[in-house]
Amino acid sequence: MESFDMTEIGKKLKNARIEKGYTLDDLQQITKIQKRYLIAIEDERFEALPGDFYVKAFVRQYADTVGLNSEELLNSIGEGAAKQQESDPDKSESREDTRKRIEATRQSMEKTNNFNRFLSYLPTIIIVLIVVAILGSIYFVAWNKHQKTADSQQIQSSSTKVSVSSDGTSTSKKNAEEKKVTKKSSSSVSSSSVKKKSSSKTKKKVQLSLASNSGSSFVYNLKNSSKTNTVKVSVKDSSAWTAVSADGTQQWQGTLSSGADHEVKIPEGSSSITINLGNSKATKISINGHSFNFLKDNSSLTVRTLTLKIK
Repeated sequence: MESFDMTEIGKKLKNARIEKGYTLDDLQQITKIQKRYLIAIEDERFEALPGDFYVKAFVRQYADTVGLNSEELLNSIGEGAAKQQESDPDKSESREDTRKRIEATRQSMEKTNNFNRFLSYLPTIIIVLIVVAILGSIYFVAWNKHQKTADSQQIQSSSTKVSVSSDGTSTSKKNAEEKKVTKKSSSSVSSSSVKKKSSSKTKKKVQLSLASNSGSSFVYNLKNSSKTNTVKVSVKDSSAWTAVSADGTQQWQGTLSSGADHEVKIPEGSSSITINLGNSKATKISINGHSFNFLKDNSSLTVRTLTLKIK
């Protein structure tokens, strides 16, 4: 193969590929150029390519894919190949035929890849259809069973009505007595529910208000708290580290995985609670069963410190 000036071409192409975020496997998939030829181009080992025509063709396709000006790169090769093609038109035509064959082969490979991709999905499609058929059969059997049960209950209800009507006066007396008992029990239940509602109203809801903020440190006032407070830490969508302290003494620290939670009992008489969060976006906090929405004060922070002053 005639030697042309290819200095720095491989380096330029490689840098452009890296900037685009492509791997050699990605580039092979896009351009259909074998990976070993792509490596040879980047290493400027152009003698490893089949011929001068493939050098230019592969360099042009590589450059266009990574966003470089292929004509400008090819101009740096020199005029040797062009002169050779002018002096040998038959060879130039042969190369044009070869290029067409390469293009046809690439299109054929793309069609084959699409068909192979469909075949790879075929087992999944078959499994889904089988599962749907099984679920449909289960639903049909359950529905038939439900219909039979409903019909039998309706027959039993009809026979019960007939027997009740034959009992006459004794049944009506029993019903009257049962109504009296029901009224008494309902009145007692309603009075107890009123007492529960009134007692629940006396319990005031926990209140948290932001007192100050400096960077990733937030200070809140905690009002209407219990004598013994409980901090619940739960994590979702990720793992997160958390530490809980009371009046400067650490009560618990650990890393929870997604879906896990942990409760920390705060000693009675504590005046402050400090919560250090390593992944606040994945962490939820509740105080005495009430959700503490600390993200509203700055949702962009990942690491933060929450100090609760107990009032």
